[in-house]
Amino acid sequence: MGIFSRMTDIINSNLTALLDKAEDPQKMIRMMIQEMEETLVEVRSSSARVIADRKTTGRRLDRMRQESSEWEKKAMLAIEKGREDLARAALNEKQQAEQEIDLVDEELRSLDEHLTHLNEEVGQLQTKLTDAKAKQKAMVMRQSSVESRLRVKRQNNKADIDNAFEKFERFERRMDNLEGQLESMDLGADSKTDLKSQIDSLKNDDKINDELARLKEKMTKVD
Repeated sequence: MGIFSRMTDIINSNLTALLDKAEDPQKMIRMMIQEMEETLVEVRSSSARVIADRKTTGRRLDRMRQESSEWEKKAMLAIEKGREDLARAALNEKQQAEQEIDLVDEELRSLDEHLTHLNEEVGQLQTKLTDAKAKQKAMVMRQSSVESRLRVKRQNNKADIDNAFEKFERFERRMDNLEGQLESMDLGADSKTDLKSQIDSLKNDDKINDELARLKEKMTKVD
């Protein structure tokens, strides 16, 4: 692809549409900016060559005009001296110089038009480049903002989770306290119950012994 066709493609391109289609807009716009900067350097180098050609052509035109003027003066001198033949020859040279002047003048106008066109396209390309850099800056700022908000969001989520665990731990501690109070009320209850059972057992033994003695006595009377 030639430099000027590439520059035309860049100028006519829709940066926003290209970025919307790109899988990685950041990478895409970096490539765009690099392409634009390289193209701009090449176009300016080409413009410098055209400007140099224009200066060379301008000097050539001045020389041809001066040469044409000199031949006219020589023709006039030949006429004054009665040398019409020399005057005709001088006018012939002047005519050839004027024909070349027309060609050089046309070349100069073409160079001027080319420079005007280049100047317009360089301006458009520079505008595109400025636009692309602005979009890149906006992307960087947007990414930085999103990352910052994401960090804050994660910190907030972490804080919420920590608060939830803290509340849960406080609830567990509260339940532990309540269970501790309940279990403390039962401390020593087993020993008291055991002692009471033993005493009650003694009473039951006495009753059984009394009942046994009564039965034996009854049985003895029967015999």
